[in-house]
Amino acid sequence: MNNHPAALLSVMPRGDRGLATAGFDRFPALIVRAGEKATFRFLEFFTAKIRNKNTRVAYGRAVGQFFAWCDERGLELQQLNPLWIAVYIEQHPAAAPTIKQHLAALRMLFDWLVIGQILPVNPAMSVRGPKHVVKKGRTPVLAADEARQLLDAIETDTLLGLRDRALIALMTYTFGRVGAVIHMRVEDYYIQGRKSWVQLREKGSKLHHVPCHHRLDEYLHAYIERAGIEQDQEGFLFRSAFSKSGTVLTEQPLHQQDVHAMIRKRAAAAGIRTAKIGCHTLRATGITAYMKNGGRLEMAQQIANHESPRTTKLYDRSNDEISLDEIERIVI
Repeated sequence: MNNHPAALLSVMPRGDRGLATAGFDRFPALIVRAGEKATFRFLEFFTAKIRNKNTRVAYGRAVGQFFAWCDERGLELQQLNPLWIAVYIEQHPAAAPTIKQHLAALRMLFDWLVIGQILPVNPAMSVRGPKHVVKKGRTPVLAADEARQLLDAIETDTLLGLRDRALIALMTYTFGRVGAVIHMRVEDYYIQGRKSWVQLREKGSKLHHVPCHHRLDEYLHAYIERAGIEQDQEGFLFRSAFSKSGTVLTEQPLHQQDVHAMIRKRAAAAGIRTAKIGCHTLRATGITAYMKNGGRLEMAQQIANHESPRTTKLYDRSNDEISLDEIERIVI
Protein backbone atom coordinates (compact mmCIF):
# COMPACT_ATOMS: atom_id res chain seq x y z
CA MET A 1 0.00 0.00 0.00
CA ASN A 2 1.22 3.52 -0.81
CA ASN A 3 1.98 5.28 2.50
CA HIS A 4 2.34 8.74 0.99
CA PRO A 5 0.11 11.16 3.00
CA ALA A 6 -1.83 12.25 -0.08
CA ALA A 7 -2.51 8.63 -1.01
CA LEU A 8 -3.65 7.79 2.52
CA LEU A 9 -5.95 10.81 2.50
CA SER A 10 -7.55 9.70 -0.78
CA VAL A 11 -8.48 6.22 0.48
CA MET A 12 -10.02 7.38 3.75
CA PRO A 13 -13.83 7.27 3.94
CA ARG A 14 -15.11 10.78 3.24
CA GLY A 15 -16.66 11.14 6.69
CA ASP A 16 -13.35 10.23 8.34
CA ARG A 17 -11.02 12.51 6.44
CA GLY A 18 -9.48 14.56 9.21
CA LEU A 19 -8.27 17.35 6.95
CA ALA A 20 -11.60 17.63 5.13
CA THR A 21 -13.58 17.77 8.36
CA ALA A 22 -11.12 20.36 9.66
CA GLY A 23 -11.82 22.60 6.66
CA PHE A 24 -8.76 21.77 4.49
CA ASP A 25 -9.18 20.78 0.85
CA ARG A 26 -5.44 20.18 0.55
CA PHE A 27 -2.27 20.14 2.64
CA PRO A 28 -0.94 23.63 3.47
CA ALA A 29 1.93 24.55 1.13
CA LEU A 30 4.25 25.26 4.05
CA ILE A 31 3.76 21.72 5.36
CA VAL A 32 4.21 20.15 1.90
CA ARG A 33 7.49 22.01 1.40
CA ALA A 34 8.71 20.63 4.75
CA GLY A 35 8.69 17.13 3.28
CA GLU A 36 6.75 13.89 3.31
CA LYS A 37 7.48 13.16 6.97
CA ALA A 38 6.08 16.54 8.05
CA THR A 39 3.03 16.08 5.79
CA PHE A 40 2.32 12.65 7.27
CA ARG A 41 2.68 14.01 10.81
CA PHE A 42 0.32 16.87 9.99
CA LEU A 43 -2.26 14.39 8.70
CA GLU A 44 -1.90 12.33 11.87
CA PHE A 45 -2.59 15.40 13.99
CA PHE A 46 -6.03 15.96 12.43
CA THR A 47 -6.98 12.27 12.27
CA ALA A 48 -5.36 10.30 15.10
CA LYS A 49 -4.65 13.07 17.61
CA ILE A 50 -7.89 15.10 17.54
CA ARG A 51 -11.02 12.97 17.79
CA ASN A 52 -13.63 15.60 18.68
CA LYS A 53 -15.21 16.96 15.48
CA ASN A 54 -15.85 20.44 16.87
CA THR A 55 -12.26 20.75 18.12
CA ARG A 56 -10.98 19.50 14.78
CA VAL A 57 -12.90 22.18 12.89
CA ALA A 58 -11.89 24.97 15.26
CA TYR A 59 -8.20 23.99 15.28
CA GLY A 60 -8.21 23.45 11.53
CA ARG A 61 -9.50 26.99 11.03
CA ALA A 62 -6.84 28.37 13.38
CA VAL A 63 -3.95 26.47 11.79
CA GLY A 64 -5.13 27.26 8.27
CA GLN A 65 -5.23 31.00 8.96
CA PHE A 66 -1.76 30.93 10.50
CA PHE A 67 -0.14 29.01 7.63
CA ALA A 68 -1.80 31.31 5.08
CA TRP A 69 -0.28 34.26 6.96
CA CYS A 70 3.13 32.53 6.86
CA ASP A 71 2.85 31.92 3.11
CA GLU A 72 2.19 35.61 2.51
CA ARG A 73 5.53 36.34 4.19
CA GLY A 74 7.50 33.54 2.55
CA LEU A 75 8.15 31.72 5.81
CA GLU A 76 9.12 28.06 5.98
CA LEU A 77 8.26 25.66 8.81
CA GLN A 78 11.83 25.48 10.12
CA GLN A 79 12.04 29.29 10.24
CA LEU A 80 9.24 29.65 12.75
CA ASN A 81 10.29 30.92 16.15
CA PRO A 82 8.59 32.61 19.15
CA LEU A 83 9.08 36.06 17.57
CA TRP A 84 7.06 35.16 14.46
CA ILE A 85 4.32 33.58 16.57
CA ALA A 86 4.21 36.68 18.78
CA VAL A 87 3.96 38.97 15.73
CA TYR A 88 1.08 36.88 14.40
CA ILE A 89 -0.77 36.93 17.74
CA GLU A 90 -0.19 40.68 18.14
CA GLN A 91 -1.77 41.53 14.78
CA HIS A 92 -4.62 39.01 15.05
CA PRO A 93 -7.90 40.92 14.54
CA ALA A 94 -10.17 38.55 16.49
CA ALA A 95 -11.41 38.88 20.07
CA ALA A 96 -9.28 37.66 22.96
CA PRO A 97 -11.06 34.28 23.41
CA THR A 98 -10.56 33.44 19.72
CA ILE A 99 -6.90 34.47 19.80
CA LYS A 100 -6.30 32.29 22.87
CA GLN A 101 -7.96 29.36 21.11
CA HIS A 102 -5.82 29.87 17.99
CA LEU A 103 -2.66 30.01 20.10
CA ALA A 104 -3.69 26.80 21.86
CA ALA A 105 -4.16 25.12 18.48
CA LEU A 106 -0.69 26.16 17.32
CA ARG A 107 0.90 25.00 20.56
CA MET A 108 -0.77 21.62 20.29
CA LEU A 109 0.19 21.16 16.62
CA PHE A 110 3.80 22.19 17.16
CA ASP A 111 4.04 19.89 20.19
CA TRP A 112 2.92 17.06 17.90
CA LEU A 113 5.55 18.03 15.33
CA VAL A 114 8.26 18.19 18.02
CA ILE A 115 7.36 14.71 19.30
CA GLY A 116 7.49 13.50 15.68
CA GLN A 117 10.97 15.04 15.32
CA ILE A 118 9.84 17.47 12.64
CA LEU A 119 10.74 20.53 14.73
CA PRO A 120 13.45 20.79 17.41
CA VAL A 121 11.38 22.98 19.73
CA ASN A 122 7.83 24.32 19.97
CA PRO A 123 7.97 27.94 18.71
CA ALA A 124 4.61 28.81 20.28
CA MET A 125 5.24 27.45 23.77
CA SER A 126 6.74 30.62 25.28
CA VAL A 127 4.34 33.05 23.56
CA ARG A 128 1.72 34.54 25.84
CA GLY A 129 -1.78 35.25 24.62
CA PRO A 130 -4.00 38.19 25.56
CA LYS A 131 -5.50 38.32 29.03
CA HIS A 132 -9.11 37.26 29.13
CA VAL A 133 -10.87 36.71 32.45
CA VAL A 134 -14.49 35.54 32.34
CA LYS A 135 -16.53 35.71 35.54
CA LYS A 136 -19.96 35.58 33.96
CA GLY A 137 -21.17 33.56 30.99
CA ARG A 138 -22.93 35.11 28.01
CA THR A 139 -25.52 32.37 27.57
CA PRO A 140 -29.07 33.75 27.95
CA VAL A 141 -31.01 32.20 30.84
CA LEU A 142 -34.74 31.72 31.29
CA ALA A 143 -36.43 32.54 34.58
CA ALA A 144 -38.07 29.57 36.27
CA ASP A 145 -41.55 30.77 35.28
CA GLU A 146 -40.41 31.19 31.66
CA ALA A 147 -39.03 27.64 31.60
CA ARG A 148 -42.34 26.38 32.98
CA GLN A 149 -44.16 28.48 30.38
CA LEU A 150 -42.07 26.95 27.61
CA LEU A 151 -42.80 23.37 28.68
CA ASP A 152 -46.51 23.98 29.30
CA ALA A 153 -46.96 25.63 25.89
CA ILE A 154 -45.89 22.50 23.99
CA GLU A 155 -48.85 20.47 22.73
CA THR A 156 -49.16 16.99 24.19
CA ASP A 157 -51.59 15.53 21.67
CA THR A 158 -48.91 15.02 18.99
CA LEU A 159 -45.86 12.78 18.87
CA LEU A 160 -43.56 15.69 18.01
CA GLY A 161 -44.91 17.69 20.93
CA LEU A 162 -44.21 14.86 23.36
CA ARG A 163 -40.74 14.37 21.88
CA ASP A 164 -39.83 18.05 22.04
CA ARG A 165 -41.17 18.46 25.58
CA ALA A 166 -39.18 15.45 26.78
CA LEU A 167 -36.00 16.68 25.07
CA ILE A 168 -36.26 20.22 26.46
CA ALA A 169 -37.03 18.89 29.94
CA LEU A 170 -34.10 16.47 29.81
CA MET A 171 -31.61 19.21 28.93
CA THR A 172 -33.04 21.46 31.65
CA TYR A 173 -33.37 18.98 34.51
CA THR A 174 -30.08 17.12 33.89
CA PHE A 175 -27.99 20.11 32.68
CA GLY A 176 -27.16 17.84 29.74
CA ARG A 177 -25.18 18.93 26.69
CA VAL A 178 -27.08 18.72 23.43
CA GLY A 179 -24.37 16.51 21.91
CA ALA A 180 -24.87 13.94 24.67
CA VAL A 181 -28.67 14.14 24.56
CA ILE A 182 -29.11 13.56 20.83
CA HIS A 183 -26.91 10.46 20.98
CA MET A 184 -28.90 8.84 23.77
CA ARG A 185 -30.38 5.40 23.16
CA VAL A 186 -33.69 4.16 24.51
CA GLU A 187 -31.78 1.97 26.98
CA ASP A 188 -30.17 5.09 28.44
CA TYR A 189 -33.44 5.78 30.25
CA TYR A 190 -33.68 3.03 32.84
CA ILE A 191 -34.92 2.00 36.30
CA GLN A 192 -32.48 1.29 39.10
CA GLY A 193 -33.26 1.07 42.79
CA ARG A 194 -36.92 1.97 42.12
CA LYS A 195 -35.79 5.26 40.57
CA SER A 196 -35.56 6.41 36.97
CA TRP A 197 -32.16 7.43 35.64
CA VAL A 198 -30.68 8.70 32.41
CA GLN A 199 -27.24 7.89 31.07
CA LEU A 200 -25.42 10.55 29.05
CA ARG A 201 -22.32 9.98 26.94
CA GLU A 202 -20.40 13.16 27.58
CA LYS A 203 -17.13 14.51 26.20
CA GLY A 204 -14.40 11.93 25.89
CA SER A 205 -17.06 9.15 25.78
CA LYS A 206 -17.47 9.41 29.56
CA LEU A 207 -20.68 7.85 30.86
CA HIS A 208 -22.59 10.18 33.18
CA HIS A 209 -25.61 8.97 35.18
CA VAL A 210 -28.23 11.41 36.48
CA PRO A 211 -31.43 10.57 38.40
CA CYS A 212 -34.64 11.78 36.76
CA HIS A 213 -36.65 14.67 38.14
CA HIS A 214 -40.26 13.49 38.58
CA ARG A 215 -41.46 15.77 35.76
CA LEU A 216 -38.75 14.51 33.42
CA ASP A 217 -39.68 10.94 34.27
CA GLU A 218 -43.28 11.70 33.37
CA TYR A 219 -42.37 13.38 30.07
CA LEU A 220 -39.96 10.67 28.94
CA HIS A 221 -42.43 7.90 29.75
CA ALA A 222 -45.22 9.65 27.81
CA TYR A 223 -43.01 10.19 24.76
CA ILE A 224 -41.56 6.67 24.65
CA GLU A 225 -44.99 5.09 25.05
CA ARG A 226 -46.53 7.24 22.29
CA ALA A 227 -43.56 6.65 19.95
CA GLY A 228 -43.72 2.88 20.53
CA ILE A 229 -39.95 2.56 20.88
CA GLU A 230 -39.73 0.95 24.31
CA GLN A 231 -38.67 -2.42 22.88
CA ASP A 232 -36.05 -0.86 20.58
CA GLN A 233 -33.55 -0.50 23.40
CA GLU A 234 -30.54 0.05 21.14
CA GLY A 235 -32.32 2.61 18.96
CA PHE A 236 -31.90 6.35 19.31
CA LEU A 237 -34.13 7.99 21.89
CA PHE A 238 -34.79 11.35 20.20
CA ARG A 239 -35.47 10.65 16.54
CA SER A 240 -36.17 12.76 13.50
CA ALA A 241 -39.54 12.63 11.75
CA PHE A 242 -40.37 11.64 8.18
CA SER A 243 -42.42 14.80 7.69
CA LYS A 244 -43.47 18.00 9.42
CA SER A 245 -46.61 16.30 10.62
CA GLY A 246 -44.39 14.08 12.75
CA THR A 247 -46.79 11.15 12.91
CA VAL A 248 -43.99 8.67 12.20
CA LEU A 249 -40.39 8.86 13.39
CA THR A 250 -37.31 7.64 11.55
CA GLU A 251 -34.60 5.50 13.11
CA GLN A 252 -32.11 8.38 12.84
CA PRO A 253 -31.31 10.82 15.65
CA LEU A 254 -32.01 14.53 15.57
CA HIS A 255 -29.11 16.72 14.51
CA GLN A 256 -27.80 19.44 16.79
CA GLN A 257 -28.95 22.20 14.45
CA ASP A 258 -32.44 20.67 14.39
CA VAL A 259 -32.62 20.79 18.18
CA HIS A 260 -31.45 24.39 18.20
CA ALA A 261 -34.09 25.40 15.65
CA MET A 262 -36.77 23.48 17.54
CA ILE A 263 -35.99 25.23 20.83
CA ARG A 264 -36.18 28.67 19.21
CA LYS A 265 -39.43 27.76 17.48
CA ARG A 266 -41.00 26.43 20.68
CA ALA A 267 -39.86 29.48 22.66
CA ALA A 268 -41.35 31.87 20.09
CA ALA A 269 -44.64 29.94 20.12
CA ALA A 270 -44.69 30.20 23.93
CA GLY A 271 -44.26 33.97 23.75
CA ILE A 272 -40.73 33.95 25.14
CA ARG A 273 -38.67 36.73 23.59
CA THR A 274 -35.28 36.01 25.18
CA ALA A 275 -32.63 36.89 22.58
CA LYS A 276 -30.41 34.16 21.15
CA ILE A 277 -32.08 31.36 23.08
CA GLY A 278 -30.55 27.98 22.28
CA CYS A 279 -29.38 24.63 23.59
CA HIS A 280 -27.01 26.10 26.18
CA THR A 281 -29.86 28.24 27.51
CA LEU A 282 -31.56 25.14 28.91
CA ARG A 283 -28.36 23.99 30.61
CA ALA A 284 -27.83 27.42 32.16
CA THR A 285 -31.50 27.68 33.14
CA GLY A 286 -31.39 24.39 35.02
CA ILE A 287 -28.19 25.29 36.88
CA THR A 288 -29.53 28.74 37.81
CA ALA A 289 -32.85 27.35 39.07
CA TYR A 290 -30.98 24.76 41.13
CA MET A 291 -28.69 27.35 42.72
CA LYS A 292 -31.59 29.73 43.46
CA ASN A 293 -33.31 26.98 45.41
CA GLY A 294 -30.39 26.44 47.75
CA GLY A 295 -28.36 24.05 45.64
CA ARG A 296 -24.65 23.61 46.26
CA LEU A 297 -22.06 24.54 43.66
CA GLU A 298 -20.16 21.27 44.02
CA MET A 299 -23.35 19.28 43.38
CA ALA A 300 -24.26 21.47 40.39
CA GLN A 301 -20.77 20.78 39.04
CA GLN A 302 -21.30 17.04 39.51
CA ILE A 303 -24.71 17.05 37.80
CA ALA A 304 -23.38 19.15 34.90
CA ASN A 305 -20.27 16.92 34.68
CA HIS A 306 -17.93 19.90 34.64
CA GLU A 307 -14.23 19.44 35.32
CA SER A 308 -14.04 22.71 37.26
CA PRO A 309 -16.55 24.53 39.49
CA ARG A 310 -15.50 27.74 37.74
CA THR A 311 -17.13 26.47 34.56
CA THR A 312 -20.34 25.68 36.44
CA LYS A 313 -20.30 29.14 38.00
CA LEU A 314 -20.38 30.72 34.53
CA TYR A 315 -23.80 29.14 34.00
CA ASP A 316 -25.17 30.27 37.37
CA ARG A 317 -27.06 33.55 37.10
CA SER A 318 -28.74 33.38 40.49
CA ASN A 319 -26.91 36.54 41.59
CA ASP A 320 -27.71 38.56 38.48
CA GLU A 321 -30.87 40.15 39.76
CA ILE A 322 -30.53 43.65 41.15
CA SER A 323 -33.58 44.79 43.04
CA LEU A 324 -35.20 48.15 42.33
CA ASP A 325 -34.83 49.03 46.01
CA GLU A 326 -31.05 48.86 45.67
CA ILE A 327 -31.09 51.09 42.59
CA GLU A 328 -33.25 53.65 44.43
CA ARG A 329 -30.45 53.98 47.00
CA ILE A 330 -28.63 56.04 44.36
CA VAL A 331 -29.89 59.39 45.56
CA ILE A 332 -28.75 62.24 43.35
